[in-house]
Amino acid sequence: MSFDTIQPPVGPDTTATRIPRKRMSTFELYYRRFVRNRPAVVGVFIFLALVLFAIIGPLVAKYDHIYLDFLNLGTPPSADHWLGTTASGNDLFAQVAIGTQRSLMIAVTVSVGTTIISAVVGTAAAYFGGLFERTTLLIIHFLMVVPTFLILALVSNSAGGDWRVISLVMIFIGWFLPARIIWTMALSLREREYIDAARYMGVPGMKIVLRHLLPNIGSLLVINFTLGIVSAVMAETGLSFIGFGVKIPDVSLGSLIGTGANSISSAPWLFYFPAGALTLLTVSMALVADGLRDALDPTSAAGGRA
Repeated sequence: MSFDTIQPPVGPDTTATRIPRKRMSTFELYYRRFVRNRPAVVGVFIFLALVLFAIIGPLVAKYDHIYLDFLNLGTPPSADHWLGTTASGNDLFAQVAIGTQRSLMIAVTVSVGTTIISAVVGTAAAYFGGLFERTTLLIIHFLMVVPTFLILALVSNSAGGDWRVISLVMIFIGWFLPARIIWTMALSLREREYIDAARYMGVPGMKIVLRHLLPNIGSLLVINFTLGIVSAVMAETGLSFIGFGVKIPDVSLGSLIGTGANSISSAPWLFYFPAGALTLLTVSMALVADGLRDALDPTSAAGGRA
């Protein structure tokens, strides 16, 4: 038997090397989990459509929102006035577009302001502790029992319904409850090893708060920001509905709904169109917040597996 004729056994090539799989980034992981939530994706598209309507609507409207058409007083939707007119002759399409724009500006401004203040104050109180923590919690607990809606109504009424004043007051009375929640979350983080390491290396306390504590509660801040938009819209709507919010010649969805509610039987379009825009805005943000919660929470099974 000749050894030259012996062939090696045929089998898989053991010398082949595997191509390493590209590591998925954190953002990509959150994105994949978010897009699996179909209602959340629908909410994003609805919100973007409302933003485009608020931006483009006043530009394509045939009439300005303060223009009075005395030949069309309280008329239903038509080719000339797409959503009808008010009893004073204002074009409702232009008013709903401006009202959506104003409500969005108030909501985003208030949500950004309350998120930033509550995040910094809550984490700083948890990290520094001591007298600063006790003083901060005392202020928060005091503000929680103050009739904030009454203060907001009085200040906005004295300011003539200026939306900028309303936004500032809503930020002032809206930061303490999220700060209380963030303080509770940050208490468990201040004892972590990386916080102790940064402290022993001489990193200033406020830098630790901004660079180490805040990023680790980023998911909570994103959700608070999203839900804050809904809360701000509902607060402004309720305030304007009872006459203490945005006032003429400026308009918001709340003021339009308050005006339309008085003539819902005789001119229902004055109520249903701004109410529909408000419903779409709040529902879309609620869906987005729900999707963000599932995407950012690693223990949630609703986001699926990466």
